[in-house]
Amino acid sequence: MTDELEPVPTDWQQALAIVAHPDDLEYGCSGAVAAWTASGRDVAYLLVTRGEAGIDGVAPAEAAPLRELEQHASAAKVGVHSVEFLDHRDGVVEYGPELRRDLCRAIREHRPGLVITLNHHDSWGPGSWNSADHRAVGRAALDAVADAGNRWIFPELVEQGYEPWQGVRWVAVAASPHPTHAVDITDVLEHGVASLAAHQTYLEALSDEPFEEHARRIVVESAQQHADRFGGRPCVTFELIGAG
Repeated sequence: MTDELEPVPTDWQQALAIVAHPDDLEYGCSGAVAAWTASGRDVAYLLVTRGEAGIDGVAPAEAAPLRELEQHASAAKVGVHSVEFLDHRDGVVEYGPELRRDLCRAIREHRPGLVITLNHHDSWGPGSWNSADHRAVGRAALDAVADAGNRWIFPELVEQGYEPWQGVRWVAVAASPHPTHAVDITDVLEHGVASLAAHQTYLEALSDEPFEEHARRIVVESAQQHADRFGGRPCVTFELIGAG
């Protein structure tokens, strides 16, 4: 594919990133977050689970606080200081009204102009199936953007003080197999590497490769994957969906 990627619009000040697990944003996307925060924009993170089922040799009760701490450290590397966790169960997140309501509440609370989420499609590309949690959370995030603007969907949220918010202009889907836009991370690539490397416990369980080397390889390879479609610049790609 040789179609040029467009720059992600920057006519927003506040973004909310909604993903299923700790590390979801760090596998390539956090470099874009670093670029945005460096330019004075605010980004908050909402994790639907605590990633407690993500490390085979560590029981969930022990893994959850470890992964939570690593996510806070990782977010700080790219200028994010608002990190919240929901308590949906890792590995068995269900798409449905409960998840949509939780995400709708967060959107109404944070009132972002941009919502970021992870690939909601069935696959990452040919021959690579996406996980159930990613699909459920991504699709729920897309629907919650519309829910957030309608006072008659989840009216109990209005009763709790969460007034409708129709200000989301864009949803940026990271790691989509159908990218349309990108963010230049030339000046912040090292921040992206550091943010992934902060997930040390997870990375050491994932691979025999030293965790710092793994983080650098993944981020650099990801940044170069579509550089030829973005003026040769290392970039983070998104499928941009208009929400207005």
